[in-house]
Amino acid sequence: MKRHEHIISGVLAGSIAEEMGIQAGDKLLSINGHEIEDVFDYQFYVEDEEILLLIEKPDEEQWELEIEKEADEQLGLEFDGGLMDEYRSCYNKCIFCFIDQMPPGMRETLYFKDDDSRLSFLQGNYVTLTNMSDHDIRRIIRYRLEPINISFQTTNPQLRCKMLHNRFAGDALKKVDMLYQGGIEMNGQIVLCKGVNDGEELERSIRDLTAYLPLLKSVSVVPVGLSKYREGLYPLKPFTKEEAKEVLSVIHRWQEKLYTECGTHFIHAGDEWYLLAGEEVPEAERYDGYLQLENGVGMLRLLLDEFRAGYESLTGDGRQAKLSIATAKLAYPYIRRMAAKLEEKFPNVEIHVYCIRNDFFGEMITVSGLVTAQDIIAQLKDQELGERLLLPCNMLKADEDVFLDDYTVKEVADALQVSIHIVKSSGQDFIDAVLEG
Repeated sequence: MKRHEHIISGVLAGSIAEEMGIQAGDKLLSINGHEIEDVFDYQFYVEDEEILLLIEKPDEEQWELEIEKEADEQLGLEFDGGLMDEYRSCYNKCIFCFIDQMPPGMRETLYFKDDDSRLSFLQGNYVTLTNMSDHDIRRIIRYRLEPINISFQTTNPQLRCKMLHNRFAGDALKKVDMLYQGGIEMNGQIVLCKGVNDGEELERSIRDLTAYLPLLKSVSVVPVGLSKYREGLYPLKPFTKEEAKEVLSVIHRWQEKLYTECGTHFIHAGDEWYLLAGEEVPEAERYDGYLQLENGVGMLRLLLDEFRAGYESLTGDGRQAKLSIATAKLAYPYIRRMAAKLEEKFPNVEIHVYCIRNDFFGEMITVSGLVTAQDIIAQLKDQELGERLLLPCNMLKADEDVFLDDYTVKEVADALQVSIHIVKSSGQDFIDAVLEG
């Protein structure tokens, strides 16, 4: 069995660890006789008021250190990597996997497929459960690592094996029963593939998943994302407008039934379905508190409502400005509508809103988070941009000014000869960015 040892990368000044003579480069071997798998074990065991640390020095000398402290007092140890362990990659070959549809030559991290339940808890990632042992499930229950976000796709075991291209994918659904019996809150996701898990299979999945209420708080249904790089992959086709309307009718019918019976809408449609169907996104009440906002469920409704609240408090004036906004196809009609409302109240503010077509991945990709700098530059280079160009923050890598294709914001600004302002995600942020100065 793998021995877990963790190299200490730093020790906080004035901390217990510093007082005990622990230094960067030392190894943490155990706490109270327990090996530490990852950050969750570490945080659990350091809560004790009396701790026995086993530390190994670079010369392999081992120190046993007895520590008495307050329950909420930290030791002051730092480790590289948020998990204190390697990230678990996905071994499935899902027929809908977007990473398999990426072009070559992009940065290496974009090709990493994670399937790590710990990232589900820490970052909201969705996991298939195929990479988890009963030991992992017991740890989730013991440490109350909830909610866990699960990629169901279907509750038909045989079909799930086919969709994930993993003969154990059907059996992995039994782990949901363990989580349910352990009282762990969950959210779910179904990536809908035309002719595969839609129609009667979707009805079956929704019906089966309602058995996990109320611990399964919500399930989203999102359309499969299809890039133009699908050579040699499973032959998936996009949904038509009429088919999108049918999917929405199924979801809405279940929402009405479950809200009447259970007081929750439970099953939710990703915003893309409404664009495909040419329908307006539902009112806020239908989203049950936006439980799956990061999964593209309710983002447009929340944006519109936040904008409306901020807009109603505005007093128009004679300020002058000329600016531009670029977004993707999904949000474009809503951004254009919001811009027009601001122009009504501020008649000397001129706003050009541009819809960026996704030539990089293909026109079926409609979300702004997958827009590249190359497409922005190519499609805006001859357009009227005004004094500044507003771009949504989800076009950039988290906490960096880098686009998906590794161009920086400065490189795009230089190419277009315009000042670029990155806008946060709320409707009030949109108003503030437009009316800046």
